[in-house]
Amino acid sequence: MNFHNLEIKKPNGDLLKMNDFNGKLLLIVNTATKCGLSPQFKGLELLHQSYKHKGLVILGTPCSQFMNQEPETNLSVEIACEINFGVTFQLTEKIDVNGENQHPIYRYLKNKKGGLFSNKIKWNFTKFLISQDGKVLKRYSPITTPKRIEIDILKYLKR
Repeated sequence: MNFHNLEIKKPNGDLLKMNDFNGKLLLIVNTATKCGLSPQFKGLELLHQSYKHKGLVILGTPCSQFMNQEPETNLSVEIACEINFGVTFQLTEKIDVNGENQHPIYRYLKNKKGGLFSNKIKWNFTKFLISQDGKVLKRYSPITTPKRIEIDILKYLKR
């Protein structure tokens, strides 16, 4: 399977094809508005604003599998993220990142870059960096701040 063959829905139900990001550096993050790590939204938005014109795309995938920290609905998540954190980068529908109902994108990402001790996503704000040609380059822990990822983003944007 090729990453660019995968699809996910936007909060409004429109289809978002990963093929649309062919040639772009993509950072995928499972997000939650009520998580203690939610201040990372601001850092992610700063990366988005700083590098979108150079080919970086940030994709937030809201998930409520960790202590139900994403209470928003598909209809309200974009508004809540914009009002509370200034988010303008693309969000998707709420999804599962683990378990029987995990989204195929996360099944793919976890198979390519497993975590410490298991492939399971352990918390909100786990991040994956995907190359312009769809290769999963790196997996970052939830506590890895967007600022710390900037070095890798610059490295891969220059290629």
